[in-house]
Amino acid sequence: MIRDVGGSYRRAIVETVRHFSGWAPESAAIDVLKGEGRWNNDWQASMELLRRRGVTPLPAWEELVAVFSGHYFGGDPEGDPRLWRGFIGSEPLLVDGPFFAELSDLGMAWGFVSGAEPPSARFVLEQRLGLVAPPLIAMGQAPDKPDPTGLLALAATLAGMPLGAGAPPVAYLGDTVADVETVLQARGRVPGQRFEALAVAPPHLHGPGREDERQRYEDQLRQAGADRLLGSTRQVLALFSAPSPPAP
Repeated sequence: MIRDVGGSYRRAIVETVRHFSGWAPESAAIDVLKGEGRWNNDWQASMELLRRRGVTPLPAWEELVAVFSGHYFGGDPEGDPRLWRGFIGSEPLLVDGPFFAELSDLGMAWGFVSGAEPPSARFVLEQRLGLVAPPLIAMGQAPDKPDPTGLLALAATLAGMPLGAGAPPVAYLGDTVADVETVLQARGRVPGQRFEALAVAPPHLHGPGREDERQRYEDQLRQAGADRLLGSTRQVLALFSAPSPPAP
């Protein structure tokens, strides 16, 4: 997890649902939906919230995507990012460019399997973090998580060899049940490969007064099969500095 999307992707869910129903779902409702492990795609999450709200008829898929993108990008997703006026402009970064240099110094190969649209992912990674041609699989380049196809493809590329008993360990860090389930499904696809599911609660649950909500969310991640719960993305540096660390 490299950016706080509480005021961007999650806000776009809220505003998209409001646009079609007049109802603005609270953050807790989105957390519950994400906790089911099936709604990593925020377009699908928006449609599912409308369905559960009893909205009939449901909007056409293309119309929903257009409304969502209008809120999130506020301009042409394939156009000049300097012209975007949407919620994407209010995403605090949770790490910086040197963080990845530190991972490399530890001998870790790293990359990104993201549910975000390619323009959004590239904008954050290349323009905001200053990474050069970062290894990335984004929305539309592999099936949506928890399908592990994208993770397996990226991990094999980073390892420089087919995955299996002789390949380096693979760790994946995410903040949803779908992220954890992606790792579990990867284990099923390549039984001889060592995978580790790292998880962290999203930033909006780390604020004061949200301790109980965060605990419930972290319990969901554990129950889903997370191997380790971290307090922040940066904690992976300490984890990988420990003896016999897993590789990302």
